[in-house]
Amino acid sequence: MNNILIDKTEKIATITINRPRKLNALNKATIQELHNAFTTLETDENIRVIILTGCGDKAFVAGADISEFVDFDVSQATVLSKRGQELLFDFIENLKTPVIAAINGFALGGGLELAMSCHFRVASNNAKMGLPEVSLGVIPGYGGTQRLPQLVGKGKAMELIMSASMLNAEEAKNYGLVNYVVSQEELLPLCKKLAIKISKNSSTAISAAINAINANFDSSKNGYAIEIEQFGKCFESKDFTEGTTAFLEKRKPNFK
Repeated sequence: MNNILIDKTEKIATITINRPRKLNALNKATIQELHNAFTTLETDENIRVIILTGCGDKAFVAGADISEFVDFDVSQATVLSKRGQELLFDFIENLKTPVIAAINGFALGGGLELAMSCHFRVASNNAKMGLPEVSLGVIPGYGGTQRLPQLVGKGKAMELIMSASMLNAEEAKNYGLVNYVVSQEELLPLCKKLAIKISKNSSTAISAAINAINANFDSSKNGYAIEIEQFGKCFESKDFTEGTTAFLEKRKPNFK
């Protein structure tokens, strides 16, 4: 892997996008490496939570690597967007293992789209977020027009996308785009603290919850029906047996 670093500590994996000279901009190689990493970590039974961040203290991901597609025609651009969404952005959103975005600086364009595809976000107080694509004569192509309205509301998303404006960390928190804002020094420790708390719960149930919550934002699905289905499936899991037994025995569960 040339563009990312992976660290595993206990039940938590941290993926760091490592292109500091390019402010961690996303190119096709990095997208493929991230896909491969998430695929491997999802099948690792020892990993309960994944943290995604950028190298350094300037950028999470400053955007897509424009030099790769500046000469594309319509068909090439359409394939680029479709392939990227399938390979990484939709893939992360539907991952069974929870993913926390640790936004350590600029998250612009594809960088914000990447952060929004994670299950939730924590930002450092120097972070700035936005979708500036219309200033380049194009629109967000990795799910930004869909996920930003889900998180901040239609009106604010329209304003941010049409004006190509940026939000600072506190503004992003006020609009629900990020859950917490902390200093650079506190960013990864807080994400790891949250990850540890998550890792103590049933991974089977968490996967089911991700599935059910995401269904609410998919017009082709009935979210309530998916919740009922996933709720029922939990009853055949070993985690359900352990969780309920531990509760009745007044002890902490030990989920495998």
